Formats: sequence, C-alpha cells, structure tokens
Amino acid sequence: MNSVVRSVLQHAPDRGVGIYLDHHSTTPVDPRVAEVVMRAMIDDFGNANSVDHKHGEVSRRIVDAAASSIAELVICDAADVHFTSGSTEAIRLAVAHALGSARTLPLRIGLSRVEHPAVLDTVRRAQELGLATPIWIDVDAQARLSMRSLQQALEGDVDLLCVMLANNEVGTIYPLSEIFALADSAGASMLVDATQAAGRVSIDLDQTPVDYLILSSHKIYGPKGVGALVSRTYDASLTYGLAVTHEATPNVPGIAGMGEACRLMREEGEDETARIAALRDQLAVLLTGGLPELVLNGPREDRLAHNLHVSLPGIPNDLVVQRLRGRVAISTGAACMSGAQSASHVLKAMNLPQELQDSALRIGLGRFTTSNEVTHAAAEIITAVHDVASVLKAKTDE
Repeated sequence: MNSVVRSVLQHAPDRGVGIYLDHHSTTPVDPRVAEVVMRAMIDDFGNANSVDHKHGEVSRRIVDAAASSIAELVICDAADVHFTSGSTEAIRLAVAHALGSARTLPLRIGLSRVEHPAVLDTVRRAQELGLATPIWIDVDAQARLSMRSLQQALEGDVDLLCVMLANNEVGTIYPLSEIFALADSAGASMLVDATQAAGRVSIDLDQTPVDYLILSSHKIYGPKGVGALVSRTYDASLTYGLAVTHEATPNVPGIAGMGEACRLMREEGEDETARIAALRDQLAVLLTGGLPELVLNGPREDRLAHNLHVSLPGIPNDLVVQRLRGRVAISTGAACMSGAQSASHVLKAMNLPQELQDSALRIGLGRFTTSNEVTHAAAEIITAVHDVASVLKAKTDE
C-alpha cells in the first residue's frame, strides 16, 4: 500500500495550480492519512454495523480506534465521539439536540457575530421556525469577544452559548476556559466550533467539559466528508424533528482517515504549529517590505499560527486574487462565501473601515508549505498588487 500511494503522489501531473496558501478552506490529505483511507477502502471494506462476520468486526474496530484517536486529541471519552459528514452536520445535530432537550421553547441562543455561517444559518433557521431566539455578542476591531457583551447575554438567561474556538477568517483564538466558566456559572450549555482550532490550539474537555464540540477532518489533513460531534449528552433520539430509528452505515474510510489525521495532529501539532508560525511571520515581513501600506487584520498575538489576514487600502481584493490565479492560491474570505459580492460578516462585525474590508486577503499556510514557497509567494503577491495598482491608476488617468 505504501508503494501505491507514493507512486500516485510522485507521478501526479502538474496541474499549474501554483502555491497553495488557502489552508483555512481545506487542507491537502497527508499521504500517511491517504494510506489509511486506501486500506479501509480496499482491504478493510466491511460494514461496521455488520458484525456477524470478520469483515464487519474489522471495520468496527477501525471506527472505534478512530474515535479513540479523536478522544485523545481533545481529552474526552471515546464514547462521546459521534461521527458526522462534517462540521455543518455536527452543528445542526448539536442545535437540534439542544432544541429537543430544552424544557421550553424558543431556545435562547447566545452567539458571537463572527461565528461561522454554518452556525449562523442554523440558528437563523431555528428562529424562522419559532424555535430559537438569538442573543448577539459583539466583538472588537480584532474580532475578540466583548466580555461585557458576553456577560450581558448570559444575564439574559441564555440556554445555549455558541462560540468558536478560533476564527476562520482573521485567526483570533478565543479564551475557552474563561468563557466556559462564565457560561457554566450562568447555567448555559455551550457549543464550541473547533473546526479551525483542533490540533493547533489545546483542547481539554476534562478541564472545559463543553456540551458540544465540533470537529472536521478536512481542516486537519484528513479526507473531506467526515467530521465529529463530541458530546457527553448527545442522544440522536432527542434531536428536534429528527427521530432516528436506525444507525446509518459508517463512512469507514473517511472515519479511519480522520482518526489518523487526529493522531498526527496530537503527536506533531505542537512542533508543526511553531514551524508554520515562523513561516507566517517570514511572509508578513516580506509582504510588509514590498507593500508598506499593508494592514494586518486581527490580533498579533492569540491568533492561529497559520493565519495571515491583511488588507491593502485602495486595492480591490478580487482583482488581486484573479492576478494570482494559477500562481498562488489565497482567498478573499471564507470558502462558503467564495464569490459573494458583499464583504465578510466577520469584517463587518469588527467595524473595519470599508477600504479594509474591500481589500482584505486571507492567507493560510500549511503542513507542506516551505520557506522557498513563502519567498516565492510573497514576490507574486507583491507583483500582483503593483499590477492592479498600475491598472487602476491608468484608468483614473484616462
């Protein structure tokens, strides 16, 4: 199996896609993870729910081992790991369970204005159905939670508090222990979207036993189409409007891959984070040197190591991204909002000046990013910005 995967990777054609610096939207599958997935697809192909024979038993052991790997990453009981098709399904199931477990409805849901759209859309849908009442929590200019706004929300008898562990656009890391203590004192349940943070930020559910933790495989070098809801209290039969009468067939290859991805993040995440942070800082220095007008968005400290979010006043971000197409892959914001004509809800909530919103670029480094790629990418970005500036000036002079 090693030789098969290695051959595929070594002989993959050059598709002319350039340097990949959009690791917030998705990560490439680690070859070690790909090997585990391939084995589960070809050799260990049994149905994990069919344990009347060895094929099913082997697959069930694979699923159980993956749950254990995830549990070791976030410090919880393996029985608390519930596999899903990704973060979005995990979020919907968590909210549905909170609704189904509530003593009264509508459920009062506190959430920050910079949550991922998967959370925002789920809560808004519940609100449209008369099942939930959102209570909004403000952020500052660096997307940090307003603790005053949080405390006011909790004083309003919030039933469920939704706070991401790290922001998917500007990289802000939130103080989970402090927030959990406040929510716990107020008697509120807590949903934490750790999609961007898992393996990069310490998570210990023994110390901060939040009710719902959201994870996704493809953000940590695992396959797409698999994620997990980690919850001590989750019961599928209690999800509002979703009476589950049977267990779905597990995606064994995807689950196996997620388990391996979590194992690698647990064993290598700390060193990897330090290396990527150094590359991120190297890129920031190079970009600032060539683009003195560059503005860093988000906090300088307490941010994801692989995140660099910048603005270049007067330079439309979509034009820069177009210039870089095929050379350097970066984005103007969250992948779920790709192609949207309006500015990010995160940047709006931060109250950034419009010129910073319109020129914002999100850069995400990753496990396989090299120093040479950082140097080359910086030169390409600087050139693209200068080209766009020249075109805009020429049009103004006409």
